Amino acid sequence: MINNKKNFLTQKGLEELKEELEELKKVKRPDVVVRLSAAREMGDLSENAEYTAAREELAFIDNRLDELEMLLKQAVVIDGKHNTQVIELGSEVTLTVNGKQEVFTLVGEWEADPMEKKISHESPLGKALMGKTVGDEIEVDAPAGKIIYKIVSIK
Repeated sequence: MINNKKNFLTQKGLEELKEELEELKKVKRPDVVVRLSAAREMGDLSENAEYTAAREELAFIDNRLDELEMLLKQAVVIDGKHNTQVIELGSEVTLTVNGKQEVFTLVGEWEADPMEKKISHESPLGKALMGKTVGDEIEVDAPAGKIIYKIVSIK
C-alpha cells in the first residue's frame, strides 16, 4: 500500500526518530536474533517460551523498523522560522482557559505528547488553533463539554 501522507516533524523529532531507527537496526534487532538462535538450539520449539518471546519481539522490531523507514521517507521538517503573527506548525502558543494560562507547541502527529504540552495540528485543539492570531477565541468540543480558549501570544 502506497501512502503519500506527509509526516510533519521538527528537526529534533526527525533526529530522535533516526536515532531510534539506528538503535533498532544496530543494537536491539541483532540482540534478539542472537536470543532467537540460542532459544532455537534448546530443542522442542512448541514448549519453548524463550523462543516464542524472542520471535514475537523480532516481529515487533521488524514492524517498527518498517514504520520508521516509511515515516522518515515521508518526513517534512518544520523549519524553526515560523510566523509569530499566525499560528502554524512549530508555533508555541500561550492560551488562557478558565482563567489559567497554558503553553502549547503545535507539532506533527508523530511528535505529539500531551504530557509535554506538544499537541498535534490534527487534534481538535490543534485544528482550531491553526491560522488564528493573538486575541482570537476558539471553542473546542471536549468530552467534558465545550472549552473556550483565548490566544494570548504566539512564538
